[in-house]
Amino acid sequence: MKPLTRLLRRPRIRGIALPVVLVIASMMLVTSSAWFEAALFEARNARLIADDLLAFHAADAALMLCTRALASGAMLAPAAPAQAGEPDGWRQQATFDTRAVAAIGQWPGSVRPPQCLIESWRLDSRPAARAFVVTARGFGASESTQRWLQIQLVLDETEARVERHWRRIAARPF
Repeated sequence: MKPLTRLLRRPRIRGIALPVVLVIASMMLVTSSAWFEAALFEARNARLIADDLLAFHAADAALMLCTRALASGAMLAPAAPAQAGEPDGWRQQATFDTRAVAAIGQWPGSVRPPQCLIESWRLDSRPAARAFVVTARGFGASESTQRWLQIQLVLDETEARVERHWRRIAARPF
């Protein structure tokens, strides 16, 4: 009989299982919700990076095609006379929109074809050389995603040399 009395004396804990199960279930729900939010954030971030890369590659392709065409003589230099200082027509959005040419018919996944603007530049230190500033703009899947690239191209016929000075434009012109 002694083992039976020990069982009877032991205090019974009733109703504790349900709150423990509810606490564990709510912890699992909060954890899975946090993981879901993190996955959504990463998906949006990856989509923005992919869109930015698309715009960068479109601008890079346009810059390369326009520079090659200009260096080979296939693309005509702009009709505007060469100015003494570095041209800054690319800084004005309206100038770029009216004078830029589409380098490629359409870029896959891009909302608009990439464009380039060629501006003449007169180098006072080298009168025999012709200099150009070529600015390219590439678009992503949306109009707001744009990448701007630029190259300074110097064609020196006396030395039969082509100089290229590449730069990335960090901020979009206004």
